[in-house]
Amino acid sequence: MSQQIQTTVVGSYPVPEWLRAYPNSMNLRDAVMVVMKSQELAGIDVIADGELSRFDVSHPETNGMIDYFVRPLEGVGTKLSRAELDAFREKSGFGFRAKPAGVVRTAIDEGELDLQADHHSVSRLTRSPLKFTVTSPYMLARTLLDTHYGDLNELVLAIADVLRRQVERIDATVLQVDEANLPGSPQHAEIAAAGINKVLSGAQGETGVHLCFGNYGGQTIQQGFFRDLLPFFNALACDHLVLEFARRGDEELDVFRDLKPSISLGLGVIDIKDNEVETPEEVARRIDRGVEVLGADRVKWVHPDCGFWMLHRSVADRKMAALVAGRDLAVGNT
Repeated sequence: MSQQIQTTVVGSYPVPEWLRAYPNSMNLRDAVMVVMKSQELAGIDVIADGELSRFDVSHPETNGMIDYFVRPLEGVGTKLSRAELDAFREKSGFGFRAKPAGVVRTAIDEGELDLQADHHSVSRLTRSPLKFTVTSPYMLARTLLDTHYGDLNELVLAIADVLRRQVERIDATVLQVDEANLPGSPQHAEIAAAGINKVLSGAQGETGVHLCFGNYGGQTIQQGFFRDLLPFFNALACDHLVLEFARRGDEELDVFRDLKPSISLGLGVIDIKDNEVETPEEVARRIDRGVEVLGADRVKWVHPDCGFWMLHRSVADRKMAALVAGRDLAVGNT
């Protein structure tokens, strides 16, 4: 790619309404092609499948970054007793869920999880460089009731080992791990980083870590600051970060002067919590500000703050076009 700064998406895209209305395998294949073609037409350098590989035509309402990974695992049950539900609700720090995604009853193994098959099914539908996303083992662990390991670190590493074995067989251009729970619990930085690093050790290509403060209904779920997460970032063994700055602003860019040199930065320059479409000039100013503060050698990617799944397709498509046009206007990319 000729551009110094590459464009990408974080992962999700609005599920086409016709797929929700008629969820079947053929419509799912068509939807994946539409989603990826929309990104190609916008000029995105590294595209994604809109995370439609997670879409279950038999259970379309349960698609998401947790259930898709948890349900197939050996050792995890998704039907909970009243006593197990009560035990989960009594645990501190789990108020973000009414019930767990599952209960860990025995040692975790791959079970029926087959990420390679899902990646293969979408990679055949495009010739563009493709990103594959995986939820952080720490975030997955935080949604489970653990009755087997009795230790958060052991649970995270057990999930991470499963995901590592899965991604070893995926030849995506970029493998990205998504973490949206740690910002509310920075004291677990060491545990979260160890799990993510184990997953990334199996990657074949470029590796990224996306961390955000939540994206549901246009709301920020977790509170916190990037400065509190710098030890976490510096403990990562990844090639780049994928972070939100459009909504949060650029006040914390200075924090990343102390990011270790081996990790480049991805700047979120598109606000996904707002239907207003940025102008290319606005996007270019955000990119130029990041380069001004951190240097051209640090800023290698630009993207939306988070996934597009809460927006209308027409808004998402125009925001992607603005992202590419703004990148082309920015310093060093003309």
